Amino acid sequence: MAARSSGFRRRWLVPVTVLTALSQVLFWSLYAFDHFSHDKAAGSSLARYLDFDPNNITDAVSALAGMNAAVFGIVITVVSIIVQLSADRYTGVARMFLDDRVNLAVAAYYVVACVVGVWLSVTLKHDYVPYWTLFAMICVTTGSLVLMGPYFGYVFRFLEPMNIVGRIRKEAVGTATGGSREEAPELCSLAQAATLAAMEELTDITSNSISGKDKIIASGAVDALKDFTIGYVRAKAHASARWFQIGPDIRQNPDFVAMDPESLADLEARRTWVEWKVLRQYLGIYNESLAVMRDINYLIAIDTRYIAEVAGELEDAELVQLSVRFMNSYLRATLNARDVRTAYNVLNQYRLLVEAMLRQGHSQAAVDGVKHMAYYGHVSFDMKLTFVTETIAYDVSALCQYANELGSNEEDAMLSQFLELDRPLRSSAQEGALLGVRKAQVKLAAYYLMRGSEEKARLISRDMAHEPPERLLSIRRALESVTSKDFWEIIDRGRNFEYMPPAQRACLDTFFGWLDVREP
Repeated sequence: MAARSSGFRRRWLVPVTVLTALSQVLFWSLYAFDHFSHDKAAGSSLARYLDFDPNNITDAVSALAGMNAAVFGIVITVVSIIVQLSADRYTGVARMFLDDRVNLAVAAYYVVACVVGVWLSVTLKHDYVPYWTLFAMICVTTGSLVLMGPYFGYVFRFLEPMNIVGRIRKEAVGTATGGSREEAPELCSLAQAATLAAMEELTDITSNSISGKDKIIASGAVDALKDFTIGYVRAKAHASARWFQIGPDIRQNPDFVAMDPESLADLEARRTWVEWKVLRQYLGIYNESLAVMRDINYLIAIDTRYIAEVAGELEDAELVQLSVRFMNSYLRATLNARDVRTAYNVLNQYRLLVEAMLRQGHSQAAVDGVKHMAYYGHVSFDMKLTFVTETIAYDVSALCQYANELGSNEEDAMLSQFLELDRPLRSSAQEGALLGVRKAQVKLAAYYLMRGSEEKARLISRDMAHEPPERLLSIRRALESVTSKDFWEIIDRGRNFEYMPPAQRACLDTFFGWLDVREP
């Protein structure tokens, strides 16, 4: 409330007051100078000003009415052009503009001023002037003139892309949270349609911004979809059962029409049609951004993780599972596009998501996440995207380490998945990927030794017992040579994969001693 009051003073009250005061000071200074210069013995300048002459005031009164109409015409022309330009780029701008109370109030002000001016112009008589009505009309006309500046500023701010995005998000959250509590079928269906339309408006803004290389607006629209989803999910517990049924006003939407009836029924049973629609929009934007605007891909992965984390906090297992499925879809699309850099960053968000699931106690979701990551490690190796395979290996190693720190009961299952990561690679000639996986496993074994979990370290040792000595020696040399956590280039993750703290690195000697790997 305080911020809104401050904004009103800064954008409306202060400009109008300053403009009015400046014009009044200038006018009355000049008028008083003329008044006293003409007749030094004259009385009050204000009294002289208000002494309207019925025989000469007629033209001035008509001019007041015409001036208000002219100013209104200028305002309408300028605003119409600006709104039309915005409406060509952003869906729903005209509707939002016409629904805004400030725009309606300003238009009403000018209309009333014009009407009052017309009526005043025919009230003058040869021996009578309605002084106070005329004075009020002068004040109204003054207001219409000084109002133009602040109002144009308001319109420009109103039509700023980020403000449009924020307004759509706010309206969508209000519509979804209010409509989800409706029991009447008609009202609930209308709210569903309005909610879905808002999602698609934000998607359209994102797509248009990607086409125009406008990363700031595209990012804002993607974040708005996330903020809408989180706001809706937090209020979802109070929704009526009818809200989760896909109503007739949205059933014909292309995304729902293309779905199998059984899948639609699953969405209704899982109460996730809103979240599914948002994430489906994310997937479309993700595919559109690949190799064009990678930052949007990273942001979509981040926002999907945020949604899943909120779902985990609220114990919404269906939404957690849905978010993981879409993260998998992002990875699949990225690998198909052979975009290694994007895969590297999306995997970082996937790892953070699994860590969040471990912290929140959703251990099965965490194990499933590790299983999916291992699967995409195999896929990326088959596609000869060896750096992706290596990235997955280090991420899964970090997850096993994190599970150990938390004392998670699912650590053994995750470790088992990790040790399976290299097996499909053993008959391959792609040595680089195999070395990366084995380095990650050795790094985890050194961590277990540092923590006193010797049995788990020996499990990794037994898994590597068949490796050629020269390969194991090269792995040892590579890991022991990394003494700085910072990579020699700027990287998004900020840490070298192969770095280990000194205490952990000191355990390499014990581990490789089990494998009888020593410097010649």
